[in-house]
Amino acid sequence: MKKTLTFSLLAAALFSAGLAQAQIKVGVTVSATGPAASLGIPEKNTFAVMPKTIAGKTVEYIVLDDASDTTTAVKNARKLTAEDKVDIIIGSSVTPNALAMIDVAAETETPVISLAASSRIIDPMDAKRRWVFKTPQNDSHMASAVTGHMADAGIKNIAFIGFNDAYGSGWSDEMVKFAALRGLKIVASERFARNDTSVTGQILKIMATNPDAVLIAGSGTPAALPQKALKERGYKGKIYQTHGVANPDFLRVCGKDCEGTFLPAGPILVASQLPASNPIRKVALDYIGKYEKAFGAGSFSTFGGHAWDSGLVLEKAIPVALKAGQPGTKQFRAALRDAIEKTTDLTVSHGVINMTPNDHLGFDQRARVMVEVKSGTWKLIGDAK
Repeated sequence: MKKTLTFSLLAAALFSAGLAQAQIKVGVTVSATGPAASLGIPEKNTFAVMPKTIAGKTVEYIVLDDASDTTTAVKNARKLTAEDKVDIIIGSSVTPNALAMIDVAAETETPVISLAASSRIIDPMDAKRRWVFKTPQNDSHMASAVTGHMADAGIKNIAFIGFNDAYGSGWSDEMVKFAALRGLKIVASERFARNDTSVTGQILKIMATNPDAVLIAGSGTPAALPQKALKERGYKGKIYQTHGVANPDFLRVCGKDCEGTFLPAGPILVASQLPASNPIRKVALDYIGKYEKAFGAGSFSTFGGHAWDSGLVLEKAIPVALKAGQPGTKQFRAALRDAIEKTTDLTVSHGVINMTPNDHLGFDQRARVMVEVKSGTWKLIGDAK
C-alpha cells in the first residue's frame, strides 16, 4: 500500500509539473486606477475575453494594477518576472510607465508588448528595446494626420498644450517636426499634469496668441480639462485631441464642450462606419462583439482594442516559439521575441501589422482615420493623410 501511495504521489507530481510546463504565463500591468483609469479599465477587462488556450497550451493571464504610477509599474514588472515567471509582459497603459519597464524587459530577457503610444518606447532601436514591442499607433503617425487635416482646413497658426511627461513631450516633438513640413506655425506651447484641477493660466497664455487651432496632447479623461477651459473662455477656433482620448469616458466627462473636436484614431473607433471591403472592420467588430457581450453595449474603447491586438500577435507568435522551447524557459522567451518581430500581414483591430527588426509596431497609414465628435459620438470623416 505504501509503495502504491508513493507511486501515486510521484505520478501526480510529474503530472502537475507537466501541466506547469505546458502552461503559458502572460503577465499584465495596466493602469486600472489613477488618472489613466479610463485607459486601463477596458484593457484589464479585455483579458477576461482573451483565449484561454493557444496552440494546445493553456494560457494564464496574471493581471496587476499599477495605479497609473511609474514606480508601481516597475514593481509589477519585477514581480511578474521574478515571482510569477511569466513568458511575456503586456503593458503598461501610459508612456512614462512603459518607458520605465524597458530596463526590466532587457535585464530579464522577457518580451514586452506595450499598450502605450509614444514612439520612444521602441525607437531608437537598441539592445534594450529589442525586447519591447507595442500595439498603439506611434505619436508620429497621428501627428502627421493631425497636421495634414489642419493644413487642408486652412489653419496657419496653432497652439499646443500637453501633459508634462513623456507623452506630452513626444507629441510636442512630433508636432514641431510635422508643423514645419505642413507650413504651420506654433505660436504657443504649454504643459499640464495628469492630476491638475485647473489650467486657467496656460489657457489664458494660449488665447493671448489668438491661434487658429489648439491641439491638446493628453490621454483619458484628464485631456478634457484644457478643452473645457478653452470653451469657458470663449475660444472659437478649432480644437484637436490625440488618439489618447478615444474612449466613452472622455466623451462623458467632456460633454457638450467636445462637440466639433477633431482627432486621429485607430479605425476600431468607428468600425461600423468603415466600408465592408476594409479587412480591419471584420476584426474590430469581432472584438467589439465579444467585449460588449461581457461588459455591455457601448462599453468598448480603442484602448481595449490595443490589448486585444496584443493577444492576436501572441496567437500568431506562440505556435512558432513552441518549436524552439517550452513555456517557462529562457529559450521560449527568446523564441517568442523573435517570432513577434517576424509578424507580417496580421490584420488586427487597429490596422495591419508588418514588423521588422527596426520597427516593433509595424503599422502603416491603414492604422489611422480622422474622426470628429458629433452629437456626442464619434463620426468618421475620412482617411488620414
